[in-house]
Amino acid sequence: MSLVAVPFYQKRHKHFDQSYRNTQTRYLLDEYAAKKRASTRSSSQKSFTQESSSERASSQTSLGRTTCRLCAKRLNAESEEEHERKRRYQSLEASYGEAKRERFLRELAELEENVHLARSHAQSKLDRYAIQQMVEDKLAWERPTFEERMSRAPEILVRLRSHTVWERMNVKLCFTVQGFPTPVVQWYKDGILICQAEEPGKYRIESKYGVHTLEINRADFDDTATYSAVATNAHGQVSTNAAVVVRRFRGDEEPFHSVGLPIGLPLSSVIPYMHFDVQFLEKFGVTFRREGETVTLKCTLLVTPELKRVQPRAEWYRDDVLVKESKWTKMFFGEGQASLSFSHLNKDDEGLYTLRIVSRGGINEHSAFLFVRDADPLVTGAPGAPMDLQCHDANRDYVIVTWKPPNTTTESPVIGYFIDRCEVGTDNWIQCNDAPVKICKYPVTGLFEGRSYIFRVRAVNNAGVSRPSRVSEAVAALDPIDLKRLQAVHLEGDKEIVVYQDELEGDAQIPGPPTNVHASEISRTYVVLSWDPPVPRGKEPLMYFIEKSVVGSGSWQRVNAQTAVRSPRYAVFDLAEGKSYVFRVLSANKHGLSEPSEITSPVQAQDTIVIPSAPGRVLASRNTKTSVVVQWEPPKQQDDLLGYYVDCCVAGSNVWEPCNHKPIGYNRFVVHGLTTGEQYIFRVKAVNAVGTSENSQESDVIKVQAALTVPSYPYGITLLNCDGHSMTLGWKVPKFSGGAPILGYYIDKREAHHKNWHEVNAAPIQERILTVYGLTEGSSYEFKIAATNLAGIGQPSDPSELFKCEAWTMPEPGPAYDLTFCEVRDTSLVMLWKAPVYSGSSPVSGYFVDYREEDAGEWVTVNEATTANRYLKVSDLHQGKTYVFRVRAVNASGVGKPSDTSEPVLVEARPGTKEISAGVDEEGNIYLSFDCQEMTDASQFTWCKSYEDIGDNERFKVETVGDHSKLYFKHPDKEDLGTYSVSVSDTDGVSSSFVLDPQELERLMALSNEIKNPTIPLKSELAYEIFDKGQVRFWLQAEHLSPDASYRFIINDREVSDSETHKIKCDKATGIIEMVMDRFTVENEGTYTVQIHDGNAKNQSSLVLIGDAFRAVLDEAEFQRKEFLRKQGPHFAEYLHWDVTEDCDVRLVCKVANTKKETVFKWLKDDVLYETEKLPDLEKGVCELLIPKLPDLEKGVCELLIPKLSKKDHGEYKATLKDERGQDVSVLEIAGKVYDDMILAMSRVCGASASPLKILCTPEGIRLQCFMKYFTEEMKVNWYHKDAKVASSEHMRIGGSEDMAWLQICEPTEKDKGKYTFEIFDGKDNHQRSLDLSGQAFDEAFAEFQQLKAAAFAEKNRGKVVGGLPDVVTIMEGKTLNLTCTVFGNPDPEVVWFKNDKDIELSEHFSVKVEQAKYVSLTIKGVTSEDSGKYSMNVKNKYGGEKIDVTISVYKHGEKIPDVSPPQQAKPKLIPASASQ
Repeated sequence: MSLVAVPFYQKRHKHFDQSYRNTQTRYLLDEYAAKKRASTRSSSQKSFTQESSSERASSQTSLGRTTCRLCAKRLNAESEEEHERKRRYQSLEASYGEAKRERFLRELAELEENVHLARSHAQSKLDRYAIQQMVEDKLAWERPTFEERMSRAPEILVRLRSHTVWERMNVKLCFTVQGFPTPVVQWYKDGILICQAEEPGKYRIESKYGVHTLEINRADFDDTATYSAVATNAHGQVSTNAAVVVRRFRGDEEPFHSVGLPIGLPLSSVIPYMHFDVQFLEKFGVTFRREGETVTLKCTLLVTPELKRVQPRAEWYRDDVLVKESKWTKMFFGEGQASLSFSHLNKDDEGLYTLRIVSRGGINEHSAFLFVRDADPLVTGAPGAPMDLQCHDANRDYVIVTWKPPNTTTESPVIGYFIDRCEVGTDNWIQCNDAPVKICKYPVTGLFEGRSYIFRVRAVNNAGVSRPSRVSEAVAALDPIDLKRLQAVHLEGDKEIVVYQDELEGDAQIPGPPTNVHASEISRTYVVLSWDPPVPRGKEPLMYFIEKSVVGSGSWQRVNAQTAVRSPRYAVFDLAEGKSYVFRVLSANKHGLSEPSEITSPVQAQDTIVIPSAPGRVLASRNTKTSVVVQWEPPKQQDDLLGYYVDCCVAGSNVWEPCNHKPIGYNRFVVHGLTTGEQYIFRVKAVNAVGTSENSQESDVIKVQAALTVPSYPYGITLLNCDGHSMTLGWKVPKFSGGAPILGYYIDKREAHHKNWHEVNAAPIQERILTVYGLTEGSSYEFKIAATNLAGIGQPSDPSELFKCEAWTMPEPGPAYDLTFCEVRDTSLVMLWKAPVYSGSSPVSGYFVDYREEDAGEWVTVNEATTANRYLKVSDLHQGKTYVFRVRAVNASGVGKPSDTSEPVLVEARPGTKEISAGVDEEGNIYLSFDCQEMTDASQFTWCKSYEDIGDNERFKVETVGDHSKLYFKHPDKEDLGTYSVSVSDTDGVSSSFVLDPQELERLMALSNEIKNPTIPLKSELAYEIFDKGQVRFWLQAEHLSPDASYRFIINDREVSDSETHKIKCDKATGIIEMVMDRFTVENEGTYTVQIHDGNAKNQSSLVLIGDAFRAVLDEAEFQRKEFLRKQGPHFAEYLHWDVTEDCDVRLVCKVANTKKETVFKWLKDDVLYETEKLPDLEKGVCELLIPKLPDLEKGVCELLIPKLSKKDHGEYKATLKDERGQDVSVLEIAGKVYDDMILAMSRVCGASASPLKILCTPEGIRLQCFMKYFTEEMKVNWYHKDAKVASSEHMRIGGSEDMAWLQICEPTEKDKGKYTFEIFDGKDNHQRSLDLSGQAFDEAFAEFQQLKAAAFAEKNRGKVVGGLPDVVTIMEGKTLNLTCTVFGNPDPEVVWFKNDKDIELSEHFSVKVEQAKYVSLTIKGVTSEDSGKYSMNVKNKYGGEKIDVTISVYKHGEKIPDVSPPQQAKPKLIPASASQ
């Protein structure tokens, strides 16, 4: 059994097939067959014995019968024969018995041997079965934990490949997937699930050992589709797809039958044994993208010969490393193109990409750089994401993660990194380190054995945390040593099982100590220990414990006391800096702990590598128009370099930008994406795992432009004239001058059918037109031309067409030549040409211009009438289309020969196209300006008017500095109107034009005049300002005034000078000119003007103060003067104003100033002194009234508190200040709107403090109450019942008290149920409180109302004493006492008198009288001392009554009247209705 061919997780399992699991069953079947064969043999022997016995019995029966004498002899003879026969039979029987015995003994020996073999075989079977049972029991015990460790999402190891086949051929798609539990695979065709039952025999789906196949039988054209396979288990889902193209045979194409290659293999993976000619038609260029974006690098190819089944191999490389397909990258090769697509870019993808087309004929390749910038950070200023995340040294619970640091050119330096892990199949990311790790390497521990993980890293700086890096490849937490411990145990036949070697060990239980303990990695923050597992290790799961000791201490401390280590690797953290440690490791299992390993050599936690030193000298050299080659010397200290970062900066800006976003591993780099013509400086820094070096020294300033090379070849060779002995030729300048001016041209010629070329001119010629002499009439010639510059002579042009040397005699003109184009925009261009050399029989009078789309058939004439100019603007073209042009000259004889067709022109504005701008310089000169940053050393500006070169003449002057050129107008006037153009040579057609029309010229002239005749610019025109004392200041401010500047003030056409009444001054440093008037009166009405002169510049500003404008200034000045005088004595800094306190009191407040001890402060209301509880302390500036307050030493605030404001508080309130310096008054009238505003402000406080509505039941009905800090009926309040406003009525009365608003529902009924809302409006907001009076709330309130109503009725009608009886009566003995009172009751009450709580017996001495059931009297005649005591009267009816007591004191005649308190009306005592006497 091969251990390499199966997936890794199956190597850890012990697989049992069907035959092995049924070994015992097969053994039993073999035994049953053997027994059956033995039974058959015994049955046959038994039947043979029975036949022999029956024959003997029959013979004996026949001999025993009676015979006759005549037959005796015959019988005797027969008997003898029988006896002989019997003897012979016995002899035969004996021999047969001997043979039988021998056969039996032989069979017995064979049987014994078979039994012995069967026993041996059975014992072997039983032993194997026992081993199987043991293994199954062990697996059954380990399987849950093992399966849990091995659980992982599906992962595709080998993806589907696309196929192209002919009809009626079979197609087999296959892929390999791993995962646990075993993934379920479903196949789809164009997204539709494939069902085998729908088309029996069409599809065949198989799954074996993780390899899944889909076979399509006899494919037809309809089977062309995209086929997908989806693998799913409980932890996730993955998919792969491939295209199947089925082609039809049409007779002219033969199917390709490969002898050496099977049809099922992708042919492109093998280098074809034939030569291909590969040409790149379109190439991908330098590409700039940002993280998270998508991009496709694509090349269009022409492969010759084009074969359907055999193609060269396409390979993609990044920095010379082969790129493979992944979830980030997809490749395509076919149909004449090769592409590499990125679905989600990361900085990991940055690099130099090379496409190599490989065949037997060699390698064709193309390279370009892909730059990937950082995505926008999640936090401003945060660093970019780390990159190139790699996992190393994976083990059961440990893995080392490394990465590369980001470039922090524009951000603050990175201070550390956070590492995150995620178990495959989940989205739960867990941070591995609590504090940022400073180096780009970290040992991740705490992994679960058998599980797969992915990792990511985030960088941290002072601003925040970066975006996470691209996740790493999945890593399984497995010990690679475990694979070496696997051993295959062969069973019956070809079957085998896989077990660990330690399962075959002896009875060793406690493991031995680990060996080879050493520090495999040392850093400042941790030390990684490594060791070899013990031998023997035992059969039980193994774990390790690590101990450390400070050198010289003699004591050991266990490092992982809480967590056991299962991997032979461990990272030890928290080591003291500067101390040396030794380590040892112990192994353990469930049986016990081993002896310690050997002690390591002393280890000290320190960084073994340091930050690299800065790179050496940096050199920058020219490369192309947009790139520069940067080279540098490697740093002297370059431990474990990860690469370099290159930064660039525009000269003079000091703003540095990163050139690369991923470290490059070589000391030469081409910086792309630079601005042509701009000047840059460069610097470099080195990077390793510890950090980034200091920046190198800056390079010299370099201007971005193409490197100097020889020019390209001229083109467009045209025959312009021929006289039979000479030819005049013209040609176009090379498209690329090589970065230096072209010094001239060399022309060669040869006659038709001759091989050798002959030099026409020995010295280079400057012009692009040449007459070649000495030609033979009638002969044909061809020419080629080469251009030269400082770098040398360039490649010659392609040979021209054959020109026949025949004299031109036609009357029409020859062809125009040197067709050029400028000002190419999105829908237009300008075309220029030169006049024909051969004009024909008459001068050229005009030209026609024709154009057509490239590869189109018909020419279109641009101009209906001829144009006399040698230029024409062609408009109304289609953007993005390519056109070709030609020119036809016209004279009196007709239209001449057309020019050669121009080169194709793409009608589309170049990116960054600039136009001519018009302006005026500091001296007032008018100019046209143009910038071109794409200039080379050979570039020149050419200014034209009407597309005719103007150069420097009496009307114009051209100044060119670097990439900036200006055309100055010396004497601008109407003659300068027209179209001006500029073109820049040795560029990609950089040109522009400007139409100077009368309006633009007028604007420029006005601006020029303003500069030549300047005015002093003013920051502010003449304005006025009023001071606190009533003074008026007039002022203006100029932009700038020189020390020689002069000025003057003019009022009403009369200049005023500096005086006491007009104080004038000027601050030339600030440009402020001012005049201050102490007293502004009615005489000062008029116009104020300031005139300024400063050299040639001048200006003036005026201010008109007449009418209302003057009166406003005068009134303001007078007011400020009076205010100033008022503030000389005690005064109010803030006049009276009011606010409402939280207690809903109105507070009048004012602020006083400039007071002293003698100052008198008074409050008055309606000119009447307001009595205050406390006099204000004016020295402290605090005035208090009614409620004492703490003095406010800083604010000087006087307060008058008006509690519970009402209409009685209407009036005029005054606050007065007075002392010998003067007095001041502040008045506030509380009435009208002021009073209403106060009520609204109080409503705001009361509304906020309002309590929830409460229910109070009364005898009259149900009352809803809302308590608040203060309530007055003047507040705007409303009651609502069921959202309908309630008006006060007999049934519903609205009212309130000082602290409450209420709604009284009289005699409530069912209609009164519902929601009630109380609303108070504060002028802005409504404050509402609601209550739902229905259901139980209404029932309970209604019941309570009924009770109260009944109680009130009883109280009203019970018996009671209305009045009349005193509580004490003093009387002299012998007199008559009459006690009279009035009673009431409905029905009439019963009246009973008591003396000392006993009934009074009526007699002549005591008599009681009741009149009209209303008036009751008790008369005592002849009062004696015995009549003294307490007398009581009970008044009662069915509703209750009262009891009233009267004390009677009797004194004798002559005695002193007792001292008693003055008699008062006796107070009755209530008698309930149910009480009885």
